[in-house]
Amino acid sequence: MPQAIELRPQPGPQTLALASPADIVIFGGGAGGGKSWTILLEALRHIKNPAFNATYFRRSYPQIKNPGGLWDASLAVFPYAGGDPQLAALRWNFPAGSYAVMRHLKNDAAVLEWQGTELVYVAMDELTHFTAKMFWYITSRLRSTSGIAPYLRATCNPDPDSFVRSLIDWWIADDGFPNYERSGVLRHFERHDDELLWFDQPTEDSKSLTFIPSSVYDNPALLQKDPNYLKNLKALPLVERQKLLDGNWNVRAEAGKCFRSEWFTIIQQLPKVVKWVRAWDFASTEDRKGDPDATASIRMGLMQNGGVVITDMTEDFLTPAGVDTRLKAIAAADGLGVPVRWQRDPGQAGEYQNQALRSQLAGYDAKGMTTTLSKLERANPLSRAAEFGEVYLLQGPWNNRLINALVGFPDATHDDIPDAAALAYLELMGVGVPKFGSASFR
Repeated sequence: MPQAIELRPQPGPQTLALASPADIVIFGGGAGGGKSWTILLEALRHIKNPAFNATYFRRSYPQIKNPGGLWDASLAVFPYAGGDPQLAALRWNFPAGSYAVMRHLKNDAAVLEWQGTELVYVAMDELTHFTAKMFWYITSRLRSTSGIAPYLRATCNPDPDSFVRSLIDWWIADDGFPNYERSGVLRHFERHDDELLWFDQPTEDSKSLTFIPSSVYDNPALLQKDPNYLKNLKALPLVERQKLLDGNWNVRAEAGKCFRSEWFTIIQQLPKVVKWVRAWDFASTEDRKGDPDATASIRMGLMQNGGVVITDMTEDFLTPAGVDTRLKAIAAADGLGVPVRWQRDPGQAGEYQNQALRSQLAGYDAKGMTTTLSKLERANPLSRAAEFGEVYLLQGPWNNRLINALVGFPDATHDDIPDAAALAYLELMGVGVPKFGSASFR
């Protein structure tokens, strides 16, 4: 006889979220709290009603289909309730005739595809990825003739710039951390002309909403199954760690939070280096009027212990011809053993510049690097390494300028030096470095 499988929420936020009578529950705060699993389990409550439907939204299609995405997560829940997967349609059919589908909203206009629909249960996974327009329009589609009061559940990680931050403000303390005494407490609202009116008691036209914070510490099953998950969260750069591990809704990347001066150790002697790179951030403006960007470069070496040492920095205001001259002179001084890298712009113009620069450095390992990461995402791995004492500076007259430029990132007017340093670190560490960003945590 096959062994019975029991699906039940863990004590704490998961149980509280599944027991909430609110029309809208926003569940989350930190990564690893079991949020996606909870909104999947919620659908099983009504699958014996043939008129029931569940609609799961992610912002993009890959977030559904990628390994470890929402579809993969559903494979650990729906089959135990008799669900029949239809992968091509991203749909689960249940024995009673009820079903669950997974869809994405590419942009605000995509919500019009849901005009006229009647949605019984909606789950918006990672609500901060959606716009306010998407959220409120989908909320308006909550209608039902199934005998089940329509409702919405949403998961999220902290984002101080999302509309969600103001929506759950009552549940968040002044310091940005959740007010746990208010966790799960219902409030009621009416929406008039894009303005929310809040009430402690329901009115004739109000809907109820609550916020329930959770974190990886509320998910002992995950910690037992994957002990490295918590280690990876602790290894995140400061700002991302405060969001995803600590659940802070106020913290954002700003000067002094990506880099701090005390994180850097200045050394007198060059340690053993196993790999070198010189990374450039180019600007073609002259230092005439105003406040132009500079052409900056960083020479960085990978040490045997996995740390890095910055041994040189240049910062010049040059004409395009001056850039070429400086590039060749620095490469000659470094020698053929130091690869040369720069950030390559997308499109035909970027390809032309890339070929022109490579022609200037014939015989060198020189090429432009492309990326889809933002400047902040590119800097995060270097930030994490610096905080953990893995970035050293060889003593030189440029030390203070480098430290000041990094500490001022991303608020400072110019980011040429941080961009060059971030690129150098990514090149030395390889393609695995972006795992330290927030995208891999849910």
